[in-house]
Amino acid sequence: MAGLIHPCLLTMNNVAYLRPDPDDDALLRMQLNDIIERRQLSALLQPIARMQDGEIVAYEGLIRGPSDSPLHSPMNLFKAARACGRTVEVEHLCRRVVLERFAELKLPGKLFLNVSPECLLLQPDGTRGETLQYIHQIGIHPDRVIIELTENQPTYDYELMREAVLHYRNMGFQIAIDDLGEGFSSLRLWSELRPEYVKIDMHFIQGINHDPVKLQFVRSIQEIADKSDTLVIAEGIETQAELLVLRDIGVAYGQGYHLGRPHSAPARALPAEVAKALSRNGVAVYPQRGGEKQAATIAKLLHEVAAVPPSLSNNEVYEIFMAEPKLMIIPVVDDGAPLGLISRFDMIDHFARPYQRELYGKKSCRQFMDARPLIADKDTSLQDLSYRMVESAAHHLFNGFIITEHGRYVGMGTGHDLMREITQMQIHAARYANPLTQLPGNVPINEHIDRLLESGTRFWVCYCDLDHFKPFNDVYGYRRGDDVIQMTGRILGAHCDPDRDFIGHIGGDDFMLLFQSEDWEARCRAILADFEASVLDYYSLEDRDRGGYISEDRQGKKVFYSLMSLSLGTIRVEPHQYYSHHQIATQASDAKKQAKKIHGNSLFVDRRQTA
Repeated sequence: MAGLIHPCLLTMNNVAYLRPDPDDDALLRMQLNDIIERRQLSALLQPIARMQDGEIVAYEGLIRGPSDSPLHSPMNLFKAARACGRTVEVEHLCRRVVLERFAELKLPGKLFLNVSPECLLLQPDGTRGETLQYIHQIGIHPDRVIIELTENQPTYDYELMREAVLHYRNMGFQIAIDDLGEGFSSLRLWSELRPEYVKIDMHFIQGINHDPVKLQFVRSIQEIADKSDTLVIAEGIETQAELLVLRDIGVAYGQGYHLGRPHSAPARALPAEVAKALSRNGVAVYPQRGGEKQAATIAKLLHEVAAVPPSLSNNEVYEIFMAEPKLMIIPVVDDGAPLGLISRFDMIDHFARPYQRELYGKKSCRQFMDARPLIADKDTSLQDLSYRMVESAAHHLFNGFIITEHGRYVGMGTGHDLMREITQMQIHAARYANPLTQLPGNVPINEHIDRLLESGTRFWVCYCDLDHFKPFNDVYGYRRGDDVIQMTGRILGAHCDPDRDFIGHIGGDDFMLLFQSEDWEARCRAILADFEASVLDYYSLEDRDRGGYISEDRQGKKVFYSLMSLSLGTIRVEPHQYYSHHQIATQASDAKKQAKKIHGNSLFVDRRQTA
């Protein structure tokens, strides 16, 4: 009965799965036989659209069993077919049903026909021309059919696969690989079969506008496709933001609920709002890598340095130093627990003094050990350890630090390596992502401007700068100044469209907004109002009441400064008006200077247009 779960099924996330129960074999076979004999299968077709113009160029054929049957799901249907040894038979029936429905509807474009590698290899030679014969009967030319290899289990006989694919190509069919990145061996299949199309698994598509790792994966696949003359189809597109990011990467085709759901009578054109979004000039906002560098741990600084037990004498430790001229530090460890560090120079210095070796040579090496070394777990971030290093005694920078795992000694790290990594992080931060706000830095800002210029779209550039920020830092301290910068970044983000407007942090108290939103001016005024109200929380009640504070200028004179304000200098960029981000940076900087001449929170719009 419909609505009831058969006792041979399990349910997970509202999807039914067959439970392997030998007692139900007879019932399973009976249900499958009934479906095959009465052809109780129905075809659904899902549109595949070209990204650049939104035209539907193909449909994928999908199959469903009877709606009131436990074999309604294709997963259950083919699991039952494998259990009954009728996989090839069921798959051939599915192809016929899909082909008939596609021909009946007289749909435009091509048809993606699902075929498992297993069936491609198992079918006898006499049946390999059956699909070609049948499509001729129903009036479809083979160049309109793409054999989509859907991988359900590992494929090992690649030579046999190549032969089978060549057979289909010789009949006029093209080849596609489904779920790239998800299957057992899809990348190997791509390399071996050189298909005309590859479909990227929906896992890498959904949320790509927020995930820089997924973005990089798809970009890499697109680069390989470009070099191998393969067309990429992105599956599982569910939002406009995902769609536009994929279009900008250069992905040729898209498929997913946002473009059209599987249906027995699918649409022949995309929804109007989707077609409009694809036809509109402009670029998507790519997700940016923010804190990955900042999250790096000291595990990358680990050096395996042999430790000595506290039972070892000073003479024995001295001999170790003499045998290894480059060894500077020896850790002292007792049953895995770090106790301290022995410095080469301290040891040699002690033994160089009169009678020191005679007095202490046979004593425990604890005698000359620094019993308060810098110790950190391997999961400690580079930033946290650098703060501890700066606050500690100067000799720790030379001696280095002990690295532990769950309190047990695993190795050493040097102050030199730590400083090198921190310096590289700061360089990376300045160029790619600001460590304070995690907003994109100069390189991503310039890259986004260049993408906007290449797209030939109109956009607006807004240079944001805080007024009287330096004296505020002098009076209230750098920590409070950092809080204000972070607050400013949050306000800018709150009033921008994350899918159309780009927010960058140039450095210090300077930000840049790249608007594609037509209501950019209203957004700017909302930013100013929000900032004016929020910045008051960072002042004392006394300074708020008098509207400013006293601080010294560069000549040491007492000067009254007004409360901080925000200046926004904006320019409009028309298609082909500028040719590089350098020109735009210069013009935006000039607009910002004009904005700063206006007292208080201000918006200056440069409405001049170059010829």
